[in-house]
Amino acid sequence: MKIVIKVGTSTLAHAGGHLNIRRVEELCKVMSDLKNAGYELILVSSGAIGMGVGKLSLKERPADMPTKQAAAAVGQCELMYTYDRLFSEYNHTVAQILITAADVNHGERHENFRNTLNRLLELGVLPIINENDSIATEEIVIGDNDTLAAMVAVSAEADLLILLSDIDGLYTADPHKDPDAKLIETVTELNDEILALAGGKGSDLGTGGMKTKLTAAGIATEAGCDMIITNGASPSCLYDLAEGKTVGTRFVAKKG
Repeated sequence: MKIVIKVGTSTLAHAGGHLNIRRVEELCKVMSDLKNAGYELILVSSGAIGMGVGKLSLKERPADMPTKQAAAAVGQCELMYTYDRLFSEYNHTVAQILITAADVNHGERHENFRNTLNRLLELGVLPIINENDSIATEEIVIGDNDTLAAMVAVSAEADLLILLSDIDGLYTADPHKDPDAKLIETVTELNDEILALAGGKGSDLGTGGMKTKLTAAGIATEAGCDMIITNGASPSCLYDLAEGKTVGTRFVAKKG
């Protein structure tokens, strides 16, 4: 079974941008165990800009493109160093792939990306993918890692896409504002009613929100890949998800 796991900045880092060490260590441990059990895993990791903000001691996420790109360049180094060190403890090799929209929208470049991805999986490597924020501009930017993860899942012909976030799933209303909001466990159709549940953007350090997650669900399910939104606060939930249990909200793929 091939699974794409996307982890958001809010899951990886504390509010100030510094690494949430305990959570990242648990994530790498659980993913290593799943690889040992025979699952093929691909990690789409946010956090480069957020970690760069912390490393550079900036007071907030930068608004201008050059500072964003500088923060991404600094943060990406620390992010990959951390993943390499933690996965190496469990004898797993990681590879970094940084892409832009052109790499998935341009035929030949997309084929090169797919070939590299598939060969890494054949070699038993765990690919770690992020948008190339240090060079991405408005013309070539994907914009958020929820959409990127869905594109990766389609390219890899994955069986399941898991979005680990700071929310438990899709609710009937904003659970922060409405105490009667209920978690929706299964979505079989992305109709107007479901799309209307999308709120605003997510955390201050991230770029996503429910809107980008529903966009990702549309991309993945259209291509025959189930998608799950769940809370990344406890990475051990990946065990249940890999076994087919639903923790959070499952978007059921279109068949045929």
